[in-house]
Amino acid sequence: MIELSQLNIYPVKSCAQISLNSARTSPFGLQYDRRWMLIDKNGVMLTQRKHPRMCLIQCELQQGKLTLNAPGMASIEVTAGTEQLSATVWEDTCQAFDCGSATADWLSTFLHTPARLVHFPENEIRQVDLNYASPGDITAFSDGFPYLLISQGSLDDLNTRLNTTVSMQRFRPNLVVSGTDAYAEDQWKQIRIGEIEFSLVKPCSRCVIPSIDPLTAEKSAEPVKTLASYRRRDNKVFFGQNLLAHGSGRLELGMPVEIIA
Repeated sequence: MIELSQLNIYPVKSCAQISLNSARTSPFGLQYDRRWMLIDKNGVMLTQRKHPRMCLIQCELQQGKLTLNAPGMASIEVTAGTEQLSATVWEDTCQAFDCGSATADWLSTFLHTPARLVHFPENEIRQVDLNYASPGDITAFSDGFPYLLISQGSLDDLNTRLNTTVSMQRFRPNLVVSGTDAYAEDQWKQIRIGEIEFSLVKPCSRCVIPSIDPLTAEKSAEPVKTLASYRRRDNKVFFGQNLLAHGSGRLELGMPVEIIA
């Protein structure tokens, strides 16, 4: 039986994950996923690609209130801002709420670069690429899609090719499924988990982030180097599938995954 074996959210884009036993969906993806983002002085997103220490910033959520922790730093509770400013994710510029100077100073100190935290408003619309989605399919501060799925079988196969195994955490999926052959997800078009149907709309092309150890922030060539040896196509390296959800509801670990198409 194919089943849902991990549920993960990343409240602050490019910071540490929170693993859950259950999660409610929202119009933007899993509830609270990538609803906050760090920006530079020009309003452009900051990510691990240039600032690997971001992976060491831990997030805690209590009734929707965000607290940040990082090595050598006192924890800070993020206040809900009311001042709006522009925040840019790749080609998209959104309106977002600034989370205040105290949080900005905290982040800038830890990352050794100017940084501010912003929150994606409930009423903001960021349309998913219409080459893969329909009008009304939206996301918050994700790179481009509201859900990422990877099978455990795919990671297990990759690890047989590596001298040192890596964890799923490197690849930052929202949904992990177990009970499949490696890369079975590449063939799926439509699945159902609980009451929610998902369309698998685009393979996920990988950047340098999986080569950053999420526990130490240290960079290496692997596992992207090995992935590139057998998962390269059109000069990109693919691992995992981007999803869109149809309907809403609650997901729980252990739920069966039905392959519709």
